[in-house]
Amino acid sequence: MQYTALGRTALQVSRVCLGTLNLGVRASEPDSFALMDTALDRGVNFFDTANQYGWQKHKGYTEELLGRWFAQGGGRREKVVLGTKVFNPMSDWPNDSGLSARHIIASCEASLRRLNTDWIDLFQMHHVDRQAPWEEVWQAMETLTLQGKVRYVGSSNFAGWHIAEGQEAAERRRFLGIVSEQSVYNLVTRHVELEVIPASRRYGVAVLAWSPLHGGLLGGALRKLADGTAVKTAQGRAAQALDRHREAVASYEKLCDSLGLDPAEVGLAWVMSRPGVTAPVIGPRDLAQLDSALRALELRLPDEVLAELDVLFPPVGNGGPGPEAWAW
Repeated sequence: MQYTALGRTALQVSRVCLGTLNLGVRASEPDSFALMDTALDRGVNFFDTANQYGWQKHKGYTEELLGRWFAQGGGRREKVVLGTKVFNPMSDWPNDSGLSARHIIASCEASLRRLNTDWIDLFQMHHVDRQAPWEEVWQAMETLTLQGKVRYVGSSNFAGWHIAEGQEAAERRRFLGIVSEQSVYNLVTRHVELEVIPASRRYGVAVLAWSPLHGGLLGGALRKLADGTAVKTAQGRAAQALDRHREAVASYEKLCDSLGLDPAEVGLAWVMSRPGVTAPVIGPRDLAQLDSALRALELRLPDEVLAELDVLFPPVGNGGPGPEAWAW
């Protein structure tokens, strides 16, 4: 396993982050436990979840599942760098969502109970709250870190200027502030290259790429649809994107075949090759998908392949960061 620092911190995390969105939902609890045990045995020490995950059963279900897994002992909790999230509504009540100090602290306490742990390594703001002043957000996060309940604070789905604004506010308080940003990033969706990644690199913020295969679109979607084995590919963001990118996806799968490589591994290897990216957040449903993601760690795409991928899935504008991406 390869490890790297989480942004500007000294915390060491695996170059692959195990996302838990499918655990307990598309994978049974015993299979989820086996998958997490295998990931940990193979050196994956970075796990990501959110307070609302498992909403298909009930909000908080996935954290509860993780809590039951941690309760088995064997050093599971001590070995894992655990991230969860706060923002999305957990009920219909007006103060049970967002980034008010009240909700941040209450949400942390609830996550700790569900996760069966005393601390959260990375407490991530799942979305920017335009109604919450940064002074209020950082006051709550400082309280939780001083209490030892949170080690680091991250963001997710922030714009570049939100990262800059939040970090400047934290620095005025002499608080560590944001150490990671989790954004959707893959060959199809490259908007973060404009400002999010440049802002993150400027402030020493780790970039975690969620949906690195665009919901399965880049994992051999057309072949799976033809074989009748598609699961995620046949629904959600992948199905919608396939209508727009069918020709490019077909060429992508043909390129992967010519290289003798699995499309999912190529897609993950591309994300991991991007400057500023700390880890993709993978969401395996079974051990085969986990094995595929770990093989991608060893895959180095030649420059000519990277150039061909840029032709198939062009960057936004002129490529690279703004303003050069859209101006002279």
